[in-house]
Amino acid sequence: MIYEFRTYTTPIGMAPELARLSAEIGRDVRKDDYGKLEGYWLTEIGPLNQVMHLWSYADLNARQELRAALGQNPDWRNKYLSVALPLIKRQDIRLMHAVKPLTPPEGSGHVYEYRVYRCKVGMARAWSEKLRDVLPAREKYSKNVAIWLTEAGQPNEVSHLWAYDSLNHRAEARAATMKDPDWRAFLKNGPEMLEEMQSTVLVPWTHSPMQ
Repeated sequence: MIYEFRTYTTPIGMAPELARLSAEIGRDVRKDDYGKLEGYWLTEIGPLNQVMHLWSYADLNARQELRAALGQNPDWRNKYLSVALPLIKRQDIRLMHAVKPLTPPEGSGHVYEYRVYRCKVGMARAWSEKLRDVLPAREKYSKNVAIWLTEAGQPNEVSHLWAYDSLNHRAEARAATMKDPDWRAFLKNGPEMLEEMQSTVLVPWTHSPMQ
């Protein structure tokens, strides 16, 4: 399984309009026939004026074939792209495979946090496995959705997605983890293995399978 996280940057204030078009037009055309939509979000904290959407494919060959077929769909070109493309200033993608399988949270009303860590060269897999192994301690406080290693475009990256009941829950959970001895022992790996850390808080849009 290969995952693709797509980030679209819009003009100021236009991310909700792009999300609306995706929900009301793009989703009906695309369905899950050209890759499976796993989640669709607006950024709330971190880089603003962005939508982020997560897709899964059987493998890289399937992704290439399905995206080529989607590009030939006249409804996709004429009904969706014709109105969506003017709202997109920039597109960025990550192609990833899971170190810990995708396990969406149950229910709705969640906020999500997507964390991207750039590791020192050659250390991404080892760090991702250390994170996976400490999840029993970390998930006492909030649910992990997935851990990924980036295949392209940026190597040496580990990213992980978390679900919270609210922003207050996020703050409480992160404070509690800092008192957990197993988690504190894991954090000692950071300075030796990591170069950069980024975090984006995400709010699901109406057609997101993860709510």
